[in-house]
Amino acid sequence: MPRRFLRASMILLATGWLAGCAGPHYLQPAPERTVAVPVTGQGQAVTVTAVDSRDEAVIGTRSGSAMSTAVIIVDPATLEPRLQAEAERAVREMGFSPTREAAPDRPSLTLTLAHLGYERGDSPPLVGSARLEAVLVAEAHNDGTTYTGTYTSRRTQQYAVRPNQEANLEMIQGLLSDGLDRAFKDPELGRLLAR
Repeated sequence: MPRRFLRASMILLATGWLAGCAGPHYLQPAPERTVAVPVTGQGQAVTVTAVDSRDEAVIGTRSGSAMSTAVIIVDPATLEPRLQAEAERAVREMGFSPTREAAPDRPSLTLTLAHLGYERGDSPPLVGSARLEAVLVAEAHNDGTTYTGTYTSRRTQQYAVRPNQEANLEMIQGLLSDGLDRAFKDPELGRLLAR
């Protein structure tokens, strides 16, 4: 009986491992800022733009091998509107009136996702790890002055069994949410926009 249980456990573990390696993971993260923002505005209009400037949708592979078909995909066309919505929400809570229309003398804020990566991390034997990184750049313009802030979020996740699609989505979403928190709690952005 114990031998049969051991065999069944081994088959189940192998099946789970193979299922985790199979096809691509298409992720649609919906990151959200969770920190409070500094309130500096008095209803002024601010042009808000969010851009996903990555060259490709593939952010890495689950195996860490460049030749792997087990790629992780985050489509810029899907992510960009979500970043736009969060940027507008942050600017509104700062006390401004966000708009997508540009005007010559209007303050503006551009939020750019410059990098999103998923790599194999260093880990002890029999344990795997994923190393994730996101880089957001916020650029505020007002009255001929520019302020640029770069905000990097990193996360290393160890695991015994490779993360499934749901776990990868949760990790990427948390990473991007942390980047949004870092960007919009920067008091210099609001100060320049309110000038």
